Amino acid sequence: MTDVADTLVLTADEVVATAARIGREVLAVHADAVDAGSRFPAEAVAALREVGLLGALVPVELGGLGQSLETVARAVTELGKHCSSAAMVFAMHQIQVACLVDHGHTPVLRAYTERVAREGLLLASATTEVGTGGDVRSSSCAVEVTGDSYRLRKQAPVISYGEHADGVLATSRRTPDSPPSDQVLVVCRTEQTTLEPTSEWDVLGFRGTCSLGFVLTSTGSVEEILPVPYGDISSQTMLPVSHVLWSSLWFGMASAAEQRARKFVQGAARRTPGTLPPSAARLAELAAVHQQFRDLVEGGRRRYAAARQDPGSATSVGYAIAMNTLKVSASTLVVDVVQRSLLICGMAGYATKSPFSLGRLLRDSYGAQLMVNNDRIHANNSQLLLMHRSEGT
Repeated sequence: MTDVADTLVLTADEVVATAARIGREVLAVHADAVDAGSRFPAEAVAALREVGLLGALVPVELGGLGQSLETVARAVTELGKHCSSAAMVFAMHQIQVACLVDHGHTPVLRAYTERVAREGLLLASATTEVGTGGDVRSSSCAVEVTGDSYRLRKQAPVISYGEHADGVLATSRRTPDSPPSDQVLVVCRTEQTTLEPTSEWDVLGFRGTCSLGFVLTSTGSVEEILPVPYGDISSQTMLPVSHVLWSSLWFGMASAAEQRARKFVQGAARRTPGTLPPSAARLAELAAVHQQFRDLVEGGRRRYAAARQDPGSATSVGYAIAMNTLKVSASTLVVDVVQRSLLICGMAGYATKSPFSLGRLLRDSYGAQLMVNNDRIHANNSQLLLMHRSEGT
């Protein structure tokens, strides 16, 4: 791959504007084909790579753009307005980059992080495992270390865009004798990793994420194992970053739906001057829900930024509850907004060959509640709330 980041100097607003332009010029053009063919959004990733956005979170000294998570979240929202799948690939990649930036401080891992920025490497994630019931904080597989090398074999029910990634960050037990919760995060480079597909991918929504199951087998240097326990990586970075970026993506989808509904009602108003269209009242209700969604997402971004400045709050029970709630609320609101938009647009929204079509957005929106199933998050929050009460805060 060629160096993509040496000459790039972008402000936060320029990053967001660049994402918006790529969304309009690339994602929107290929979104229907990506969905129809259930194929990887290669054009979108290539465009994002070319302008250095895959390294947006990487510090400038390592060849990245040195942007904040808030800026990347705003960029995700812009991408989400045009192609949910491409935006999700971008968001999932940034989650892995955030883990490397925050916790990969050894020379080998910093060098790899620099490669991610300068070469535009695309990173995927393997945190779930067959037999654990979707619990990402439990692993059956284990890293086997011999001298300075490791070997890992993991049966993952899902590795989104795994066949198209340049590396996979995989969880496992620290040693074969470790309990399931004693986990590490391993950088599995493509050149030393094999992925054997174990499933097909033909689903309702987010079809371009190509989230097949695989048996992952990887070998490499022990220095490619992050030195920080995965429990800390998860609570401090992976989970809150996931919820901030996912909610930002879902808000982008909701914004696209709301915009189509608004244009539909405005068009009806222009056809009957002086008469309020029947759907105008529904549009007002939709605008209120959309604003609630905006406030929720922007509040989550601010909460994450504040926690970065106060490490104590980042490990608090209250923070964990708030970030979990962000995911649950956002994944519910996106369905609500798209459904309300569909009621406003009526058959124009139901049709597949219409400028107001909402079919793809509706199908994608239902995937939000399944990604780390909301039932699991509610169960986790139930336990956390009991602890929170005992703290008296």
